[in-house]
Amino acid sequence: MIITSLTISAILVFFIVPLAIVFFIYLTSILLLIYQKNNELKADPLSDVWDSARKTIARCWDIYARVWHGYELHGVENLSEGPGILVYYHGAIPIDYLYFLSRLFLWKKRLCLSVADNFVFRLPGLKLLLGVTGVIPGTRKECLNALKKGYLVSISPGGVREALFSDESYQLMWGNRKGFAQVALEAKVPIIPMYTQNVREGYRMLKERRFLRNLYESTRLPFTPPYGGLPVKFRTYIGKPIPYDPNITAEELVEKVSYLSLHSRTVYFALCKFLFSFQTKTAVQALIHKHQTIPGNIWKALLERFDKRRK
Repeated sequence: MIITSLTISAILVFFIVPLAIVFFIYLTSILLLIYQKNNELKADPLSDVWDSARKTIARCWDIYARVWHGYELHGVENLSEGPGILVYYHGAIPIDYLYFLSRLFLWKKRLCLSVADNFVFRLPGLKLLLGVTGVIPGTRKECLNALKKGYLVSISPGGVREALFSDESYQLMWGNRKGFAQVALEAKVPIIPMYTQNVREGYRMLKERRFLRNLYESTRLPFTPPYGGLPVKFRTYIGKPIPYDPNITAEELVEKVSYLSLHSRTVYFALCKFLFSFQTKTAVQALIHKHQTIPGNIWKALLERFDKRRK
């Protein structure tokens, strides 16, 4: 009985914070539905009508971020005034990204739309919450429409695969994904790299096993539960923007490719996409190498949380 009790207690300690986060996400969704019904709101979830609700949600997450992770956000000045694409490393739980969204809205009253995996939209009871917080499918059309409206759009090319199978080595798992670069080229917007220090020390996944990997690859569903939730130090760093071509304006680019044949134009854009994607991956890796101890160390991350001398 003692061994059983200790085992259950250990499991609860490891998983209680991730489960609490899921609970608060659903609680927020329920409160939003009540708010919508009481105020008889039928407006577009992205409209300004929902700003007061967004501000309340942002404040709650920001308080949690400050208290639990001593959260800091650096490099906001690197965000473009107009549209742009934020590209970031995906932790086991993207709680750091929620912190970023909340602080950005509180500081700048700016909504950044978030590209999410398809399975997120199949989760029951979250439709309104996803709409109000600006979560969108990762289709080319959705992203281009958002950028044309002047929004920042964020994406993690590694996505769920990176969340599940990357580890304290902070390896990027982007594979051959270059869609974000294609969208940036078509929309003629910069890409901004972003990374959160110690995100893998806060929340981790079980070590990769062939069975778990095959299960994900065949279903595209995240069956592996995250664990942890330790109050390690989180610092999000936003890097310098990468222009789609630093030596040519949007008008000059259009004029340049209009003189090329269709085949040459296709090859030209394919090369630009490859280079843009490579630059972005290099920039994210540079942020990781600059700000992260590799391999990650939980004890060091915990000490950083309470180190008042480091700013």
